[in-house]
Amino acid sequence: MSRLLIENAEVLVTMDSARREIENGAVLMRDNVIEMLGDSVELNRQLDAQGLQPDRRIDARGCILVPGLVNCHHHLYQTLTRGIGTGAGKSLFDWLRMLYPIWALMDAEAIYISARLGLAELMLSGATTVADHLYLFPNGARLDDEIRAARELGVRFHPTRGSMSLGQSLGGLPPDSVCEDESHILADCERVIAEFHDPAPLSMLRIGLAPCSPFSVTPELMRKTAALARRHPGVRLHTHLAETIDENRFCEEQFGMRPLPYMQSLGWTGDDVWFAHMVHPNAAEIDLLAATQSGVCHCPSSNMILASGIAPVREMREHGVRIGLGVDGSASNDANQLLGEARQAMLLQRVGWPGFESRADRFSAREALELATLGGAAVLGRDDIGSLEAGKAADLVAYRVDGIEHAGAGGDRVAGLLTCAPVNAWLSVINGQPVIEQGEICGLDLPALVQQHNAQSARLVQGAAQQGNRHDLSLIHI
Repeated sequence: MSRLLIENAEVLVTMDSARREIENGAVLMRDNVIEMLGDSVELNRQLDAQGLQPDRRIDARGCILVPGLVNCHHHLYQTLTRGIGTGAGKSLFDWLRMLYPIWALMDAEAIYISARLGLAELMLSGATTVADHLYLFPNGARLDDEIRAARELGVRFHPTRGSMSLGQSLGGLPPDSVCEDESHILADCERVIAEFHDPAPLSMLRIGLAPCSPFSVTPELMRKTAALARRHPGVRLHTHLAETIDENRFCEEQFGMRPLPYMQSLGWTGDDVWFAHMVHPNAAEIDLLAATQSGVCHCPSSNMILASGIAPVREMREHGVRIGLGVDGSASNDANQLLGEARQAMLLQRVGWPGFESRADRFSAREALELATLGGAAVLGRDDIGSLEAGKAADLVAYRVDGIEHAGAGGDRVAGLLTCAPVNAWLSVINGQPVIEQGEICGLDLPALVQQHNAQSARLVQGAAQQGNRHDLSLIHI
C-alpha cells in the first residue's frame, strides 16, 4: 500500500455533486484510488492525528488541480496525415476520398507509432482517459497495436474495434481496398473482447465496437455488431452520426430515413451507445437522444475545420442528453489538445448558429470543463472517473497558472483555464501513478518518438504519390 499526497494547489476543482472548488487544496491517493481531499492544512492535520504519512508529497503551489480529462472520440492513426486537405478547405466526403488511399498503406508499426504520439500529445494536454476509433486494418494492422501503445504510456484506454464493409462497388464511400469481410470483422470483435476487455471498476482497458458510419457499413453489420456487444457486459457501441448535411442526404436517399431514426431502426440507441458529432439533429431527434439516454461526443474543432456545422450542444444539454468532448482525428483537427477543445466548445456555443443570436452567456467556462470531465465519464458509462472524490479513480491533472498565459487572471483562476490560452499539464496522475511530472511524460524520449513518427508519415505520403493517388495530391508537399 502506498500513498501520494498532492498539496498546496491554488484551487482544487472537485466536480463533485456540489461542484466544490477548494482553495489551497490537497488530494491524498492510496494506491489507485482517492482516499481523502480538502484544504491542505486540514488534511495534513488529519493525517498527523491518524499517525499517517504519505510515501511521497508533491507541492502543487501555483497550480489548479482538476479531474483527469476524458477524450470520447479520436482516430489516433490520423496523426500521420495532419494538414493534408484541411488547409485547402476540403469538406468531409472529399477529405476522406483523398486520404483513404494514403491510410491504406499503413501497417502495424504505423498504427503503433501514431498511437504513441497521439496519446502522448493528449496526455500532455490533460487527458487521462482516451477513447479511440480505429476502423482501418490494412497490411496486418490490428487493434492490439494501439493497445500496446496505451499500456506503455499508462493511459486509461477505451479502444473501439471499428469496421468498414460497404465499399464503393456496393454504393458506399470508402474504396473496396480498405473494407473488410463482415464475418472476419465480427470474429475479430469477439477476439479483442475476449483478450482485452475488462469491465471491472477502475478498469484501465475497456473495448467498444464501432462500425464506422452509415455510409461505410451495411445495415446487417450494424445489427450483428449491436447484438454481439450486448452479449458482453460493459462493451459499448460507437459510430459517427449526423456529422454533415451530406450524410443526412445519403441516409434519406439510401434508407428513406434521417441518420438517427435509421440507427434506432437497427437497435442502435440506448445508454450503451454514443455517437460522434451529432451536428445536425432536429428537435425530435434531440428528444429521442434524451429519452433513450444515447450519448453524444462533441468535436468542435473538427466540425469547424471541415465546415460540418455547429452542433446544438446547448439545446442537447438542456434536454438531458449525455454529452462529452472529443478531439477527433488529428487529421481533421491537426491537434491533440483536449483542454483547448473544451475552450473551443465554449467559444463555439457562444457564437451560435443560423436562427440563434450570438450570446456570450450561452456557455460558461465551468460548463465546458464539465463536458471534458464528468460529461466524458458519463458518455463512456463510467462512474469511477470524471470527478475528484473519495473512492474514485486516482486520475487528476495539475495545470500551472502562474505563467505568462495566466498573468492577470487571478480574479477567477478556474475560468482562466478555459478563457486564457490552453496550457499543457504540469503534472498528471493516472491510476495513482504520476505519468507527467514537470510538464514531461515520465520515461518517454519524445524527440525520438517524433522522429519515428515523421518517418512513418513520409513513407505513407510518398507511397501514395508513387501509386498515382488521383485525389489531388498536389495539396501534399513532399
